[in-house]
Amino acid sequence: MGQLTVTTFLTLDGVYQAPGGQEEDTSGGFDLGGWVTPFYEEDMGRLVAEWFSRADAFLLGRRTYDIFAAHWPKVTDPADPVASRLNALPKYVVSRTLTDPAWSGTSIVDGDVVEFVRDLKSRLGGELQVHGSGALLQTLIAHDLVDEYRLWLYPVVLGKGRRLFPDGVAPKAFEHVETRPTSGGVNVLVLRPAGKPRFDTFRLPEE
Repeated sequence: MGQLTVTTFLTLDGVYQAPGGQEEDTSGGFDLGGWVTPFYEEDMGRLVAEWFSRADAFLLGRRTYDIFAAHWPKVTDPADPVASRLNALPKYVVSRTLTDPAWSGTSIVDGDVVEFVRDLKSRLGGELQVHGSGALLQTLIAHDLVDEYRLWLYPVVLGKGRRLFPDGVAPKAFEHVETRPTSGGVNVLVLRPAGKPRFDTFRLPEE
């Protein structure tokens, strides 16, 4: 049974929109894109390489797929830990408008993505990885299809933009797996779903 893992960049107020560039996603009038770039450092690459090495396949939303497809097929170094996996492994892109993808190994998912993911996970032995793909990720979260979250928390507050867990999301609890800090102030938080939260009231000891 495969595991669906998600890797996404988040601000402290939970925004995932347009982390990599100012024009990456301006929908909704968002004009604060590119907020991860000032924090890049070499040790981030080692962690990325470690996780990409575990992939059996990739599941991507259309916007993330287009960003990846514009760059990674041009990186042909077989020693590159990201390009070697993205270019060689199956890529499933969720889209109803993409018809003829040029990136080798790409398949289009234009039907019921929930049933597709359930079936694919049952046939994989390793990780089905989702990177970015915020709109797709909302659907996967809503149907409890995510097995592990790898959240890159950046020391930035934006005050607007699309959030990973918006108002109205079903309450969820998580098991902490590990936290990996970077020297630049980014904390990579690894979590696994742990059912519903528990609630109680803190009581002071009686004197």
